[in-house]
Amino acid sequence: MSRFMNDKYASLEEYVPGEQPTDMKYIKLNTNESPFPPSPAVFKAVNDAEIGKLELYPDPECGSLTKKLAETYGVEPENIFIGNGSDEVLNFAFMAFCQNGAAFADITYGFYEVFADLHGIDAKVIPLKEDFSICPQDYMGIGRAVFIANPNAPTGMQLSLEDIEAIVKSNPDNVVVVDEAYVDFGGNSAVELTKKYDNLLVVMTYSKSRSLAGGRLGFSIGSKEITTDLRKIKYSTNPYNINRLTLVAGEASLNDDKYYKDNCQKIIRNREYTVKKLEALGFEVLPSKANFIFARTDRMSGDMLYKKLKENGILVRHFTKERINDYLRITIGTEEQMQALVAMIKKILEGEAEAR
Repeated sequence: MSRFMNDKYASLEEYVPGEQPTDMKYIKLNTNESPFPPSPAVFKAVNDAEIGKLELYPDPECGSLTKKLAETYGVEPENIFIGNGSDEVLNFAFMAFCQNGAAFADITYGFYEVFADLHGIDAKVIPLKEDFSICPQDYMGIGRAVFIANPNAPTGMQLSLEDIEAIVKSNPDNVVVVDEAYVDFGGNSAVELTKKYDNLLVVMTYSKSRSLAGGRLGFSIGSKEITTDLRKIKYSTNPYNINRLTLVAGEASLNDDKYYKDNCQKIIRNREYTVKKLEALGFEVLPSKANFIFARTDRMSGDMLYKKLKENGILVRHFTKERINDYLRITIGTEEQMQALVAMIKKILEGEAEAR
């Protein structure tokens, strides 16, 4: 760190993204990316003609994509905000709506704590229950902005829409942000509730189910008023936040919705297969509605299993936080990738047993 760094930021604990190593070819099950490429419609849309326009700024209003997203989700364009990945939308929400503080779970998406720290926001970190589920009563009438990942990360567990609505209803003077990055893998979306409550903001991403993690595209759905607030932050920081090629890719993917829905069903089937196989090996696997599972075994520590898998060319995610350091978060990939994972875990555990 240089001597010029603002003291305000010197003690920040940065968000640690999943590994993107280049030392060898891995089966990559660590960052919840889709194992499938973007749809053929995206390849067709990102063409020479669009590349030939890169000397021009993109549309700051994201007008065409905004209209298509509104049609897709049954809302008005004024209810849509588009960000450079859902992380930007979440960052703007922390900036805009946390004057009374923020509340979120102790085990959830790691960026919530980073954003709160970055912006000097008083954060109430609420422990999950013993079974890693969220207790809705902990957020009732809490008097601060609420951030809930649903399904949650890294657990994959889901809070019911009835519980989401109760939390939103009990906090009429504060925004409740529901982060639905993984909702397309069997979760229930709260989008319809945004038509009923002006303090609900639903955040989504193209990085998971729509195979555009590298495109950096996210969006939110909420009332006209809170969407206008987010736009104010955007136009005060970076009005051209979405590049031209990402805009056309994002719109094209909505025109090929069946492709992505079919891929989601494949991932759900592969998730069920992996859970069944790991449970047969004695693993505890939390109930997941995401494109990943959270699992542990008493036959080996999470850290050791993570390292042994990496040594054998398979990347998964391991967290060092004490409460979850025996768990691995495993992204669901193709059928072949999950078969390879299960076979390697079985081999590692058998080798460990023989060594004792």
